[in-house]
Amino acid sequence: MTTTSTGTSTGTSPGASPDSGHPGDTGPAIDGDRLMAFVFRAVDEVGATLNAALVVVGDELGYYRALADSGPLTAAELAVATGTDAHYAREWLNAQAAGSIVDYDPGTGRYTLPAEHAVALTDESSPAFLPGLFQIAVGTVAGAGRVPDAARRGTGVGWHEHNRDVHHGCERFFRPGYHAHLVDEWLPAVGAADALRAGASVADVGCGHGASTVLMAQAFPASRFHGSDYHAESIEVARARAVEAGVSDRVTFEVAPADGFGGSGYDLVTTFDALHDMGDPLGAARHVHEVLADDGTWMVVEPMAGDRVEDNLNPVGRTYYGFSTLLCTPASLSQDVGLALGTQAGPARIRELVEAAGFTRFRSAAETPFNRVMEIRR
Repeated sequence: MTTTSTGTSTGTSPGASPDSGHPGDTGPAIDGDRLMAFVFRAVDEVGATLNAALVVVGDELGYYRALADSGPLTAAELAVATGTDAHYAREWLNAQAAGSIVDYDPGTGRYTLPAEHAVALTDESSPAFLPGLFQIAVGTVAGAGRVPDAARRGTGVGWHEHNRDVHHGCERFFRPGYHAHLVDEWLPAVGAADALRAGASVADVGCGHGASTVLMAQAFPASRFHGSDYHAESIEVARARAVEAGVSDRVTFEVAPADGFGGSGYDLVTTFDALHDMGDPLGAARHVHEVLADDGTWMVVEPMAGDRVEDNLNPVGRTYYGFSTLLCTPASLSQDVGLALGTQAGPARIRELVEAAGFTRFRSAAETPFNRVMEIRR
């Protein structure tokens, strides 16, 4: 039992029932069972926090891949298969078993990665691929120490101030969803696919590492693409990605803010999971309005969100609110204006913003569990 410096107990009085409170205490009665249920839930939360790092470690060391390829393995067999120390393999496997990520057979001492889990943890072509999500979470938590001071000062933490896990984890998380949905579903849903097949001019704003830009360039060789991002290091990666994919002849990249990228007369402007990160999304929307062709389309893809807080009180909303607090809102506040839309802004807020920029047509065109796709026209 702990006490304060004045000697007042922080627990229940001797002989008192857990829900009786202190004598003379006017606060709410404490339900001891509910208190302990929350304590054990908190322990599970800590385990989940540590597991995010364990998933990143397992992904980097090839543990999941070895389990998927070789079937049930002992810790010693996993260590041999991956060229790692058996002590680390043993403790990692036990943590994964305790978290129900792998199955453990006490009779054989072997661990099995279920086939469904293997898809989510090893298949980068699947929209269910998750290591990137864990990687960006680990990188975000690593930088969380800057947030309290920024919150007290009302300042921000720029995207460029974060580590590699944030930048690369973001690409690895969103890229599988783009591969699964962008060409065959999202672009047709906003009415842009025919123009792209015929040959269109496209600006990809806030392109990051260029995953979306390169994917569109591969699918529509008759079109030309211009990606832009304020983060110079990301643009360097994007240029390399375009060369690797063999599309550098029809893709250019520029270091530029969202309200100042070059070009005009675009048939299509795209913004993937970036509008809410911008310091001045209204300024960016006004610039898009200026450079978009009269019959052009602005496709905005944002994290899935409803318009009310209560719409987002679910596992996806919880994750996005976490990223919003530690990553996206600080990024916006680090820039001029610092509107800080938040990751869970919702379609009504986005519509209000683009209409203020001069657009007259707005609709939600498609959605996945993680993203909402919006079609915006002049």
